[in-house]
Amino acid sequence: MKILVIGSGGREHALAWKLRESPLMEEIYCAPGNAGIAQEAECRPVDVSNPAQILELANEIKADLTVVGPEAPLVVGVVDEFRRAGRVIVGPTQAAARLEGSKIFSKQFMQRHSIPTARFKVAESFEQAVKALAEFGSPVVIKADGLAAGKGVVIAHTCEEAEKTLDEFMRQRTLGAAGERVILEETLVGEEVSFIVLTDGRAILPLVPTQDHKAVFDNDQGPNTGGMGAYSEDSILDESLRADIIREIVAPTLAGMAAEDTPYQGFLYCGLMLTAEGPKVLEYNVRMGDPETQPIVMRLRSDMVELLMALGEGRLAAHEPHWSPNPSVCVVLASEGYPGKPAVGKVISGIAGAETHGGVKVFHAGTKFQDFQLLSTGGRVLGVTATAEDLPSAIACAYTAVSKVNFAGMHYRRDIGAKGLRRLSRDSRTSVSGGRTGEATVPRDAS
Repeated sequence: MKILVIGSGGREHALAWKLRESPLMEEIYCAPGNAGIAQEAECRPVDVSNPAQILELANEIKADLTVVGPEAPLVVGVVDEFRRAGRVIVGPTQAAARLEGSKIFSKQFMQRHSIPTARFKVAESFEQAVKALAEFGSPVVIKADGLAAGKGVVIAHTCEEAEKTLDEFMRQRTLGAAGERVILEETLVGEEVSFIVLTDGRAILPLVPTQDHKAVFDNDQGPNTGGMGAYSEDSILDESLRADIIREIVAPTLAGMAAEDTPYQGFLYCGLMLTAEGPKVLEYNVRMGDPETQPIVMRLRSDMVELLMALGEGRLAAHEPHWSPNPSVCVVLASEGYPGKPAVGKVISGIAGAETHGGVKVFHAGTKFQDFQLLSTGGRVLGVTATAEDLPSAIACAYTAVSKVNFAGMHYRRDIGAKGLRRLSRDSRTSVSGGRTGEATVPRDAS
């Protein structure tokens, strides 16, 4: 089979790396790719915002399967383009991709179908938004309506901060058209979790749970980013809670999309807050997360090509993914200045040394080869990912590997997976002191 991966980040490197393992794979391409992906696949230039150009490339290489990494091609209709041409592609249609492409559509959809989420209000103008602040108090969550590369969500802790954010989004247009309309939301209290499923519109195959770290600094301080790291460990969600999420959130989402004549296929990412009242949806993404993909693929034992072909052909119910029980951790190494304007063009060293450690893979996010050197090209540069027999060992392995890598201005969070360690400690105490079975349970809040 000939496989095409669309995108150029750490998620796409992880996908290409995993797809390349399949015995079904004959040739693998990525467009536009990066320096790390070029070691797994043949990279081709493409404008990811141009569906016709992507289809032209797929036709040229005779791709049997195309996998879309980022959200932008999905939101502009690449799946519709491929389906009209009869080519197999993984992802939702343009209409279904509005779940991510428009925060307003997404929240109103959840409201229509009684899917648990935070109380919200839509504002079409700066004046309307400022007036609505009185209904929420502080802190308040402010979300730009459109795609903003992970930078369109701000938790404002004071009224002054909220008005400043609204001014930046709606008057100064720091996010362009994405911030012309906004949503104001109540702030949910709890622990955040990423729950991603594969679906062909009928069958639902959950992936292992992950927890992202969006704030740029340790202890969830500083502005939001596209993600500074993630880890996957089974205790993030117990089996009962996973079943609740599928019954109360995932299944109603798919049913609602079908009822509105926009059936959903592909990866469905539910960003959740585990509140005292139960799981609530913070946001939908219509693709795999980045950096969640990196620890997920490290645990996947099934043939990913086989799974995605089954999804694209509507026969997913006959398959079930198999997973390693071992946890995995991804630490993102970012450029100086990120999540603002990053310093780029810095020489990167130490990757080979990092990968000498067992269970470690360094995924490239923003890199290129130039003049025989590996250089940084963006805000998030590398995702150092490790797996081991338990979470403390996986964390230690990842950070040992991180210590081998260097580029000027490199920064990263030093607490990726720390919430998991605290959870395991709580569960251990629970299993010793409470319950006749000795089984630990995952709390629904993060108190």
